[in-house]
Amino acid sequence: MAGQPRGKVFISIEECKGCGLCVESCPPECLVLAPDLSAFGVHPAQYLGEGCTGCGICFYCCPEPGAIAVYRLTKAGILMESGTVAPARA
Repeated sequence: MAGQPRGKVFISIEECKGCGLCVESCPPECLVLAPDLSAFGVHPAQYLGEGCTGCGICFYCCPEPGAIAVYRLTKAGILMESGTVAPARA
């Protein structure tokens, strides 16, 4: 996907059950199932590190509360999640 990144995804390996719903629903295809197994014996979702648009579709389709957090980069360089504002992280 071309252009500046507009979002970032954080996935909790402890919470992810490896169902793959987020991977299948991601429009820019920036999520994959990790090749390695987690401590729970599943292949957790993994963010490729680029291409996220911040749309949040992966968050909304995930059946596991707390497994995915999507941050959207604003023009001011601030990441926003669920109405909260925090300084952008690298």
